[in-house]
Amino acid sequence: MSDNAQLTNAPELTVSELSGALKRAIEDQFGHVRLRGEISNYRGPHSSGHCYFSLKDASARIDAVIWKGTFARLRTKPQEGLEVIATGRITTFPGKSSYQIVIEQLEPAGLGALMALLEERRKNLAAEGLFDEARKKKLPFLPAVIGIVTSPTGAVIRDILHRLSDRFPRRVLVWPVRVQGETSASEVATAIRGFNALPSGGAVPRPDLLIVARGGGSLEDLWSFNEEEVLRAAAASEIPLISAIGHETDWTLLDLVADLRAPTPTGAAEKAVPVRAELLADLADLARRHDAAALRLLDRRRSDLRALARALPGVESLLATPRQLLDRAGDRLRAGLAAGLARRQLALANASRLLARHAPHAELQRAAGRLNNLAFRLGAARGGLVEKRGERLATLRARFDAARLARLALLSNDLRAQDERRLALAARLDAALAAFLTRRREGLSHAAKMLAAVGYKAVLQRGFVLVRDAENAPVRLASQAPEGARLVLQFADGEIAAIAGEPIDGGGKASPLRSSAMARKPRAKGERKGEQGSLF
Repeated sequence: MSDNAQLTNAPELTVSELSGALKRAIEDQFGHVRLRGEISNYRGPHSSGHCYFSLKDASARIDAVIWKGTFARLRTKPQEGLEVIATGRITTFPGKSSYQIVIEQLEPAGLGALMALLEERRKNLAAEGLFDEARKKKLPFLPAVIGIVTSPTGAVIRDILHRLSDRFPRRVLVWPVRVQGETSASEVATAIRGFNALPSGGAVPRPDLLIVARGGGSLEDLWSFNEEEVLRAAAASEIPLISAIGHETDWTLLDLVADLRAPTPTGAAEKAVPVRAELLADLADLARRHDAAALRLLDRRRSDLRALARALPGVESLLATPRQLLDRAGDRLRAGLAAGLARRQLALANASRLLARHAPHAELQRAAGRLNNLAFRLGAARGGLVEKRGERLATLRARFDAARLARLALLSNDLRAQDERRLALAARLDAALAAFLTRRREGLSHAAKMLAAVGYKAVLQRGFVLVRDAENAPVRLASQAPEGARLVLQFADGEIAAIAGEPIDGGGKASPLRSSAMARKPRAKGERKGEQGSLF
């Protein structure tokens, strides 16, 4: 007999039969076992109440499950990294072609080796001060360039880029690394040091912010971010660094060294940049407040100018006092002249009486000279006083005119600058509004196309029929269409009226069709003459 004949005579098994045989063999051989191992990849109870995780040692691992009822009775609850002694039965899961232990009892056996190493490393680095808040740097409010250290093929980088695009698009530099495996730690440390080594103003821009990101995983999967090489590179980074490793419940030592820890990679993008729409709204509010303040300032300055104009005295009021003083000085001068003349006359009389005793010609000449001198001095003093008063008045008028012109020029320049700023802000607002409306129109068009794609008419195009009763209600079950019921069958190209016949009997044979076409709507364009619709 040939090899082909032997293969042909071998019994054939289905996949389900083979899986059932393996399940029975394993459960018969390992009906009850006690395993010692470290809990790994534990994320808490599932939404169903069951718990799924793994037990591992230095060289192997096995999937484990605790059913909801058993979990409620356990004294020791499972924890990530906890070394335990699990009692249960070994079974298989045919859906994945894998075996697992169904745990019935759980006893603690101490911390696992990785957790012990992690705790020791955490204490040593904390003693060196790598976790101190004082050494952590403040993140920039709006970084121009963001450096991301992650795998370029995972969903993490797409989530970060999508969130950055939604909030505030920025230039992104991705340094591709392995986020798991033997070389992962050295690649991540090299990426952090490489970003810091970029020169400012070079061909490749130096990032203002770094994000080290990875998706969720077990303690072993995230171990690269607990390596001392990565931690010291992050501590020495001059660029502020955000750690976004795993899910919110995952923790690594990099989270303690980084300047900021994000619960997820998407959360890191949210902490890296603000929301552009909110900034635009704040800017618009500030512009509105600025314009209102400028108008209020302008009104106040106008009021002040009018008050100052009212407070400044007029030319007549400025000259009134000097004129009054001049008039009083003229009155005193005339009185003084009269008094002086009277005194001179008296003195002349006395001199006349003395002429008889003295030679009069010399005395008369001296007296005449003194009188002429006094008259000249009096005229000069009166002319100088009037000239000084006029010059002072002209100086005051010139200073007032210059101050008024300078003030008006300053106010005009301020109004011109404020108008220019307001026009620039209005142009930016118009451009932002146009871009916003364009995005909204594109989204509405996309939604309309999606609605057309999932509508029932598209289903009719694929060969399905919509059945409605006489009240135009859809018929979903055969029991809703008794014999003789009037039905309307809607195809992709039109509708057909029909009457329901007897239901199909138990033997699978249909009873004679008693329904007949009642009325047919006009055939759709392109339908061939003579074609007959069918209920089945």
